[in-house]
Amino acid sequence: MNPADELAYFRPDLLRFARLQLRDDQLAEDVVQETMIAALAGRRDFAGRSALKTWMFSILKNKIIDAIRSRERTVNLSALSGEEEEFEEAFDRLFKANGHWKRDNRPGDWGDPEETLRQAQFWQVFDACLNHLTENTARVFMMRELLEFEVDEICTELQISASNCYVILHRARNNLRGCLERSWFGPGEP
Repeated sequence: MNPADELAYFRPDLLRFARLQLRDDQLAEDVVQETMIAALAGRRDFAGRSALKTWMFSILKNKIIDAIRSRERTVNLSALSGEEEEFEEAFDRLFKANGHWKRDNRPGDWGDPEETLRQAQFWQVFDACLNHLTENTARVFMMRELLEFEVDEICTELQISASNCYVILHRARNNLRGCLERSWFGPGEP
């Protein structure tokens, strides 16, 4: 397989990630194209200390950060319809009045997390769980955890308050936890 074809294999995943973050199909296409060009130009320098996909996503991550920081248009997440109230109600049902987990909603035992993270299949399940988050929740989560934006940068970009950002992040993590417990760490799973 020639280097261009090898890199092109990851294009759909790169594009999906860029579209979610940038919320602009044309800009996402441009950033992915820039990523492909940079990866092709730097392919000889790729030392193989990480997976090729990981290396390409790190290039994409930097291109997305540059695009987000340079554009002037923002998206106001707090102006979304009833999504906020729906999450609030579902979230509140997980806890007792004193703030402790209800018995049936407590996080389960996940065994050895380091061993789990080494399994490629886990990352496929994680990706599927991430894709089940609402688009805006996934976007905030990925800006914080994958792109490593500070909360104040996320708030500025999305025109939301810090408390709203923390609530969205908490809900994203909680929803991912629940999905992983059902899909990966549940009874009879690896």
